[in-house]
Amino acid sequence: MRTALRSSRSVPSRRRLGRVAAGAALAAAALFTAAPPALADTSPSPSASQDEEAEAGPTEAGTAFRTAARLAQGQRGTASASTGDYLYWVFPADTGQRPTVRATVSLPAEQARQGASTWRIDVYDGLRRRQPCTYGLQERRAAEEAAEVRLTCTLRTVRAYSEPWANDPLPGAYYVRLTVSRLAADDLGRPFQAEVAVDSRETGGSTAVGGRLSEPLTPGISAVSAEEQAEEGTTEEDGAEQAPRPAALAEPEGGWSSGWWTDRWLWTAGGAVLAALAGVFGYTLTRGNGRPDRVPPGV
Repeated sequence: MRTALRSSRSVPSRRRLGRVAAGAALAAAALFTAAPPALADTSPSPSASQDEEAEAGPTEAGTAFRTAARLAQGQRGTASASTGDYLYWVFPADTGQRPTVRATVSLPAEQARQGASTWRIDVYDGLRRRQPCTYGLQERRAAEEAAEVRLTCTLRTVRAYSEPWANDPLPGAYYVRLTVSRLAADDLGRPFQAEVAVDSRETGGSTAVGGRLSEPLTPGISAVSAEEQAEEGTTEEDGAEQAPRPAALAEPEGGWSSGWWTDRWLWTAGGAVLAALAGVFGYTLTRGNGRPDRVPPGV
């Protein structure tokens, strides 16, 4: 009789224990199968197809920070210049993005060059601080008979906030400078064609930090086309109200990030659920099967 009572009392406990274990396993499987894509390494790999698929952008480049040509992510900017010129473009980058800049320099084959040349791209943030490349061919040497040179620079992930003394990339404007760093004196001034494209990948909450900037680093200076300059000059001469100068940089699609939401919230909620399930599971294992049979009911 006692053996039957013990076995009948232990059956519900085992069933509850099985349900709790199955629930914990399902929750863990759902969490760790859905979260890794957000935290996976989304580092972009250089490819020519991305440059070909980019939309057409500006056909001229600036010659200084103040006159940098505006370039949106996903666009392809082109320019014609002479060897020795500095070419500048500016593009927006928001929190959680890892921008990649690709540049192609096409050298005319019909003109004989006197020697090899070395080309370089540099990226500066809104404070004009040079940002290092995590990987990519930032500087390359072109042989005397080379037809083109391809350069790539992948920046660090843009952070929502940083200490004043740090050199971390922050949301705002980023300037791209393309120039030749080593060149034979006889080749100075020869024409070339430049093409620049920018794209970025979202890195997820693995790089998120607390805090955010009150305003993105976007100086109010922009490149103004010749037509806009002529219109402004006409309005000034006529005494009419001058049209406002365009902003230095357009906002990204959807606006600048507020900086408070990251997928770390999902990990925090998932961890809390797993901790609760672990507590229930541990309690089920340690509480036993109820009142022992040898203890009288009145005690």
